[in-house]
Amino acid sequence: MANVLRKLAGELLLLAPDFASFKRQESTIIVLNLVVLAALLLVHTLFSSFFGAPPPMLLVVLAAGFLINVLEFLWLQGAGSLSTTRIVVLTWSAITLNMVLAFVLASLSYRQDIQYFALLVAPILQAAFRCSFWATAAVVAASSALDLFWVWNYFRLHPPSELNEYMEAGTISLIYVIVGVLVWTLVNHLRSKEAALTNSLVQLEQTREQLLMEEKLAAVGRFSSAIAHEIRNPVAMISSALDMAFSGTLDPAEGQEMFQIAAKEAKRLEKLTTDFLTYARPNPPIPHLADMAESMAYIADLCRPHATERAVIVQEETSKGLHASFDGGQIQQALLNLVMNAIEASPSGGVVVLRGDRREGFVIVNVENANGPIPGDAVERIFEPFFTTKPAGTGLGLAIARNLVRGQGGDLVLARNQPGSIQFSIKLPAYTEGPEHS
Repeated sequence: MANVLRKLAGELLLLAPDFASFKRQESTIIVLNLVVLAALLLVHTLFSSFFGAPPPMLLVVLAAGFLINVLEFLWLQGAGSLSTTRIVVLTWSAITLNMVLAFVLASLSYRQDIQYFALLVAPILQAAFRCSFWATAAVVAASSALDLFWVWNYFRLHPPSELNEYMEAGTISLIYVIVGVLVWTLVNHLRSKEAALTNSLVQLEQTREQLLMEEKLAAVGRFSSAIAHEIRNPVAMISSALDMAFSGTLDPAEGQEMFQIAAKEAKRLEKLTTDFLTYARPNPPIPHLADMAESMAYIADLCRPHATERAVIVQEETSKGLHASFDGGQIQQALLNLVMNAIEASPSGGVVVLRGDRREGFVIVNVENANGPIPGDAVERIFEPFFTTKPAGTGLGLAIARNLVRGQGGDLVLARNQPGSIQFSIKLPAYTEGPEHS
């Protein structure tokens, strides 16, 4: 028995391998079968003067067939999954049941008109959807044989034979063949297209993974090269300054100057290392409900001494309702970077504005200065690590700031880049249950 089922499973080629597709397919055929059963009974009843009143046993068999189909439909809807073997058994059981039901109903009505053989369409569709060509051909042949046998047997018992009934049976058999071959061809075409599409998707996913891996390796290479380049300069300066200081050819003042250069470059190297670690491995944010206006005021006060040294004015403009859930320390670090960059980019007498607002469910902080515009080639790279236009910059400030903001569900973008107006914007989801809504 197991060998027979395995052989049948080899013949049973599902259009879609998943159970959900099989369930939809089988449910559709069951509903079609129920409609045909109800229509046949209705026609037999309405045209009882022609067909004769339905015999009680015919009604019993119709009711039993209807009930079996309903129970199968309900059971199928509740089934979570089926093995291939069970799908094989269910398919061939349904095919056999419909053939037997059609033959029994035709026997009970016992007329040369064979309207109940319309039930044979369902087995042909089931075979065409799920079986190989030869299995489908076998079901079509069996259905046609039942059709022709019925006409032959009827006229054997009720001679003489009528040629037009044989022609009608042959026409119906031809319809069976056309339906079976046409549906099987369409299904097989869809199956081959699906296989090709699946293969293409697999290849696409493999190519995507390969490209991602290559991109990661390229990014690591660029990152490593940039780190080496940035570290090499201060190390070379420290080494040269110390060599000069200990060479014995300099007077004490010049030696002291070399030591100061070495100390300055060592601090630069320390800052570079700290920035790199912050960018590469940032601490996870610890968000809490806070008023963004307070962070803006703190950063404005913190930056004013540096701004005063450069004759730059720092202004703060905030509105109510700037409550959001964020890590205050990290957001302040991002704001500090933006404001200090704006101050250093502003000319003497320039103004840097911190403007806070709430729009469309977001808290938005804009940092603006009257310089600009940033060149187009630089705009595309300003958030890249180690890209900088400042002689002493590490090129990690904006990259770190964006990482910190994105780590809290927000974003940092260059919102405006026009002559005399540069604006960076931090955007964070607003806290809708903040005090302003209570």
